[in-house]
Amino acid sequence: MSQRIIAAEISEKARIVEAPVAAEHQPTIVDRTFELPSALYMASAGLFLAFLGVMFIGFSTPGLIIPMAIFTIFIVGFYGLPSVWATMKPDNAQKPMTMGVFARDGIMTNTGHLSAREASVQMLILPVLILLWAFAVVTIAAIV
Repeated sequence: MSQRIIAAEISEKARIVEAPVAAEHQPTIVDRTFELPSALYMASAGLFLAFLGVMFIGFSTPGLIIPMAIFTIFIVGFYGLPSVWATMKPDNAQKPMTMGVFARDGIMTNTGHLSAREASVQMLILPVLILLWAFAVVTIAAIV
């Protein structure tokens, strides 16, 4: 809860100190690599774009051109903007993990260590299921 503080109380407890000496500016070190290999992000984006391709081919009508273009722009933006953000200044030595290091070491998550296979499955399961759903929907629409 908030309390009202009287200015007199502040002035009697306040103390004035000398300004600290400014230290030499140290560059900020920021890791913007998301720690996983770029190939996994490209695979995820590719699966979402494949979903759009399957839906566009399966339900190709002139009325879907604009919505599919908008969806494509959004997916490219959702994956392109973080890749640009990861390479922004300030410069630092952080680079995305290579597939070799990823395969050898895996990755540490909040729930524990994951091998490369487990992390890849966890990251790509949703895009794969969405692509399979697109195939199922197009197949059902073709049969009916």
